[in-house]
Amino acid sequence: MTLEAILFDVDGTLADTEGLGHHPAYNQAFDSLGVPFRWDRDLYRTLLKQPGGRERIRHYLDAYAPELGPESAAVARDPDQWIAKVHQLKSDFFRDRVAAGQIPLRAGVERLICEARDAGIRLAIVSNASRRTLDPVLEFSLRPELRAAIEVIASGEEVTHKKPHPMLYQLALQRMGLTAAQCVAVEDSAMGLAAAKAAGLAALVTINEDTRDQNFAGAGLIVSSLGGPGDPVWVYRGDMGHARWVTVKVLAGLLASGQKT
Repeated sequence: MTLEAILFDVDGTLADTEGLGHHPAYNQAFDSLGVPFRWDRDLYRTLLKQPGGRERIRHYLDAYAPELGPESAAVARDPDQWIAKVHQLKSDFFRDRVAAGQIPLRAGVERLICEARDAGIRLAIVSNASRRTLDPVLEFSLRPELRAAIEVIASGEEVTHKKPHPMLYQLALQRMGLTAAQCVAVEDSAMGLAAAKAAGLAALVTINEDTRDQNFAGAGLIVSSLGGPGDPVWVYRGDMGHARWVTVKVLAGLLASGQKT
């Protein structure tokens, strides 16, 4: 089957939005509310197992029962409203960080998007994040002509079940009028890999500091980054042939090889 489209995750895949953006933005939100706790990096990596920002906050409240200081009454009165308030603050701080240029694209992302666009390969974004979180990354981190190449965006608020459920990928495929056998997903996490696998997609996993220790059993190709000239890729699993970085040809080969995740 010919490669027709590449479906990209965003957080941790297009850019290190977790370590450089969301994690510090959560702590800024907590600080602005005066609550007496912060999330360190190890805790944040644990919370990333929850499929979405509001879900992470809720899980933290339920599992860790933190001292809430001046916000105790507000949480007791309406926890959903408080979670929404924290998430709103986090999103505002995150947007500020992206707009300030603090969250660049990962190695090879712009190159691969350009290569795919020029080859007539269709592009989509498939993310658990809301559009309020996605739009700043697409607006400030991607050049306008690259943003224009993104045909479809499937975001977390559009579905009842986020990754690792396949619903987001199924939504993107439906909107593009394509089958899983015509597409490759690019992910960075075990959660995203599970969603791609459940949707029947071949997938490349490009790991990062937050996901490198996760279980990627079943992945056809695992790499350190998408890479490029002067930035060769480490291949942890799979075969890129003689390629030194991820190209459209590499992804087409993954699809053709039948290395379904």
